[in-house]
Amino acid sequence: MKKKIIIIAVVVMAFIGFITWKCFGPTTNFTAKSKYVLIYSGNATKEAILSILTKDSITINFSFFNFLANRLHYWNNIKPGRYKIDNGESIYSIIQKLKHGEQEPIKFTINKLRTAEGFAALIGKYFECDSANFYHFLSNLENIKKYNVDTQTFLLAIIPNTYRIRWNSSPEEIFKRLWEEQKNFWNTNNRRNLATNLGYTTQQIYTLASIVEEETNKKEDKGLIASVYFNRLQRGISLDADPTIKYALHDFKMKRIYFKDLEVKSPYNTYKNKGLPPGPICTPSIQTIDATLHAPKTDYLFFVARSDFSGYSDFSSNFKQHKKYAQTYQKALDTLMAKKKLKESIKKDTNIVSH
Repeated sequence: MKKKIIIIAVVVMAFIGFITWKCFGPTTNFTAKSKYVLIYSGNATKEAILSILTKDSITINFSFFNFLANRLHYWNNIKPGRYKIDNGESIYSIIQKLKHGEQEPIKFTINKLRTAEGFAALIGKYFECDSANFYHFLSNLENIKKYNVDTQTFLLAIIPNTYRIRWNSSPEEIFKRLWEEQKNFWNTNNRRNLATNLGYTTQQIYTLASIVEEETNKKEDKGLIASVYFNRLQRGISLDADPTIKYALHDFKMKRIYFKDLEVKSPYNTYKNKGLPPGPICTPSIQTIDATLHAPKTDYLFFVARSDFSGYSDFSSNFKQHKKYAQTYQKALDTLMAKKKLKESIKKDTNIVSH
């Protein structure tokens, strides 16, 4: 009798050990360091989750997953979201993570944005809400006026940076998070006070910085270009900023601005309208915003790209000197374009002969 009891005890212990191992031991069925489980808000069902676990080879013990999920009452507590499952995790650990909504935020980077369509496309690429839903949110003034922006100035709420936000965040939650980060940005490093000391609002500095951003990639020139625009604003001279013409025409690939382009009817045409445009034309980088805030005091009123095509600019305080620089650049550009045209012509003729 005693021997029988021992055998039963051993069997029971072995069974308990087996169940424990199945529930708390490694269960993943993939070789990568980790995988992600995406549970969509509109499809947070038991069937959908079991399908995901099967399709993505998350676990090899589906029956035990279901067994433990039932006992932990998970199926009544499904939370949509993006969950990171590490290689070697147990069924218990996975279920607890899913049950308590321990999501892995999306890490996404905002660089340069120009339009609502571009912004929506970026959000749709990373988040559960698609680009159409986000664009609809952004296009509705009632949704964003509480953030002191409108459908033309929404870029003011965005500071290019890397953010971590929940994958299943709503369009409003995403926009609000960016807006709050923008507020923190201006309150950091004395930026708000610097803008005030210059005689401008943070929105105006951002708008001016967006023009500088489109003018140059050279760090050394950003502050100098900002100084040119500050000088023009202070003297009541029109900004005459070519990037605003591209924005007005919504042609961001334009290489050259022609006189006919300057006739475009738009509040963003800074050749026709004095002062700053009604809003930013892109999202300027932090470096450009800071360069604008710390622009040196100069007497420059003009600048033009250097004739060596280095990306740097030549600056002038009078039109006579500026005209000289501009003519030199124009001559160099015409020569370059002629060479390219000749090269393309030779290539075309070569292709014809080869046939």
